[in-house]
Amino acid sequence: MGRAFEYRKARKLKRWGHMARTFTKLGKEIEIAVKAGGPDPAGNTRLRVLMQNAKAENMPKENVERAIKRAISKDAADYKEMVYEGYGPHGIAIIVETATDNTTRTVANVRSYFNRCGGTLGNSGSVSFLFEHKCVFKIAMTDAIDPEELELELIDFGVDELYQDEDGNVQLYGPFESYGAIQKYLEDHNIEIISGEFVRIPTDTKEVTAEQREAIDKLVEKLEEDDDVTNVFTTMKDEEEVEE
Repeated sequence: MGRAFEYRKARKLKRWGHMARTFTKLGKEIEIAVKAGGPDPAGNTRLRVLMQNAKAENMPKENVERAIKRAISKDAADYKEMVYEGYGPHGIAIIVETATDNTTRTVANVRSYFNRCGGTLGNSGSVSFLFEHKCVFKIAMTDAIDPEELELELIDFGVDELYQDEDGNVQLYGPFESYGAIQKYLEDHNIEIISGEFVRIPTDTKEVTAEQREAIDKLVEKLEEDDDVTNVFTTMKDEEEVEE
């Protein structure tokens, strides 16, 4: 599960092609976190991890500080996290996560991308049952960490997958609702969190031809180019998974 998701994430970042979109996405998430839990990272668990995410993505410190200041400003945009679901070409299920200050604009844009690319925007719940909503943490590996012992410890906190990635760091996957408990355990045990995020992993993926993949990728790229869109998840089987 985890390795396949990492491959999909790498493809998405390659498509974006530059850091600006990543910084924009992180900035919105920071603003939402500050509005929900305050500007002090010591008392805002979500903000603490987002600041680590920003550091991992080489987002300048001043960008993070500006996002926090925007969130507490009287003139701050009121971003809402909205999720849209539908089917792309060839029956591929798609979930689109957004952070927007204008839901009318965003839903109109998302619907137009689906329509123009041979897909259909559905109602809430129409495809979400095909995905598992997960939290994923990347932690720094040290000599003091025994991955097997750590996995046994974290099973009680909901972690259902743990593995060491190509960079030597450890990836932890658990249920969406276990995010806070896992974060607290890691912080209480002085384990460095490099990043933490929420993902939607398909319970089953569909193999497609090269021609079908091109049509689906066209829709995904259109969605990811929209400034309001933060994440896009699909049930399309990736090329690396097919080769395996």
